[in-house]
Amino acid sequence: MRIDLTGEVAVVTGVSGRLGGIWATALLDAGAGVVGLDLDDVTPAAVKEHDGGGRYLGLRGDVTDRASLRDALQTAIRWAGTPTILVNNAGIDQPPSRDAGSWLFEDVPDQLSGAVLDVNALGVLRVCQVIGAAMAGNGRGSIVNIGSLYGSVGPDPRLYDHIDMDPPFLKPPAYGMSKAAVAALTRYLAAMWGPAGVRVNTLSPGGVLGGQDPAFRQKFTARVPMRRMATENDLTGPLLFLASGMSRYVTGCELLVDGGYVAW
Repeated sequence: MRIDLTGEVAVVTGVSGRLGGIWATALLDAGAGVVGLDLDDVTPAAVKEHDGGGRYLGLRGDVTDRASLRDALQTAIRWAGTPTILVNNAGIDQPPSRDAGSWLFEDVPDQLSGAVLDVNALGVLRVCQVIGAAMAGNGRGSIVNIGSLYGSVGPDPRLYDHIDMDPPFLKPPAYGMSKAAVAALTRYLAAMWGPAGVRVNTLSPGGVLGGQDPAFRQKFTARVPMRRMATENDLTGPLLFLASGMSRYVTGCELLVDGGYVAW
């Protein structure tokens, strides 16, 4: 069954990030009008290549700046009406790479941790306070907060021990903290906004294929029961399910799209 979102107005934050274009084009394909928010490049390549029929609007929106979110919301409302779908995608991550800075755990800078938490956790809170509140005031909507596998499990250092770095590559601890906080916020808002007709859920991908080195891919997929990393096509169905009326009695949940990673 094809999910039809014709007439819906969706907002995607961090639209130019690694997954932002996936969410935006999936929503466009389903018929929604889409407002993409980001700091600079507000129309990612995936959207530029997509014929949205004039149903896409890129706007500058900073999840660390409440005023910029209010301005973006008012522009979106003038363009197409109050949003009915919100995808909280903006986030800071550090993929494993020799080019990445690394520290011993006890030396991780406060500035790095603070920046991650400000965008990944407080950023989601701010967007919900501005755009989610408008949806609740309008009496309907679906919010999909993008979490992560690492909000449920800790990173396995063995996945990174082939990377020649001193000190060894360390996934920033604030990343998992921030994604666990997103899942907690989801439950909070689901309870608060359920009576207002707004559903709130978390979609947490695990291990999305995207240019990782062969050794990492081999070690990661060995830990996944389905023996592969996620592809773009694996993510769009879960997003559309949560965004649409197909999940009209689903709220406050975290949907892990991880190929069974946490099953063992």
